[in-house]
Amino acid sequence: MNMKKIQTRNAECGMWNKNATASAANSLCTPHSALRTSAGFTLIELLVVISIIGLLAGLSIPALAKIKEAQYKKTARAELEFIQTALENYKAKYGAYPPGNSASAVLPQLYYELAGTSQTTISGNNCFQTLDGSIYIKVADVPLAYGVGGFVNCTKGTGEDDLKAKNFLSGIRQQDVYTPVTNNSQPPYNNNITTTILKTSIGGPDTTYKPLNASGLNPFRYLYPGVNNPSGYDLWVQLVIKGKTNLICNWSRQVIVNSALP
Repeated sequence: MNMKKIQTRNAECGMWNKNATASAANSLCTPHSALRTSAGFTLIELLVVISIIGLLAGLSIPALAKIKEAQYKKTARAELEFIQTALENYKAKYGAYPPGNSASAVLPQLYYELAGTSQTTISGNNCFQTLDGSIYIKVADVPLAYGVGGFVNCTKGTGEDDLKAKNFLSGIRQQDVYTPVTNNSQPPYNNNITTTILKTSIGGPDTTYKPLNASGLNPFRYLYPGVNNPSGYDLWVQLVIKGKTNLICNWSRQVIVNSALP
């Protein structure tokens, strides 16, 4: 290789290195925004995304609340209809609906009548005990609690000719639909006698609604003969949702909103 060729090659290499150095220098001067990859977001784009998420959340939260409210009403209606079926079966056996508590629709003896009882002795006391053996009340306490001398749906003897009581609440869930309650708030029978009532499983559902001075305890009310159903009975439960009363009852298929109790 002669000297001329060597000089030409070195000149070419020097030119290439110079161009490469200039390219690298220029890249350092490139604006920051030009370095953004296609997967990145600008501040404006992030703000837009956050705004959209906030808007969707604002729309979905009220919708979820409406769904929950509808579920409350649906559950209460289903439980009321369960009791209605039990009442119709009771009437088919005895020819009439169970008597109510004339002094308090909030604390009727409905549970004992529909569950069926038999008379037995417990701890030396004469008692009415439900047929499933889960609940009992002293015979002496029945007039004090309900103003009646006893229960119609009750097996009072052991002979074959005696009318046998029947449990019309078969399949009921104890933790959801009935509960013992001490009567210390409903005159004239506010005598601290512990009885058992039918209640809705959903509570108030507002926690501030306490018809029996206990959180989550919302009884089914019962009147016989009824006021709204003079030839039958009145059965209802009042739900308080976001401060509004919602009456679920057997004289209307529609929920009655912000109506005074019958």
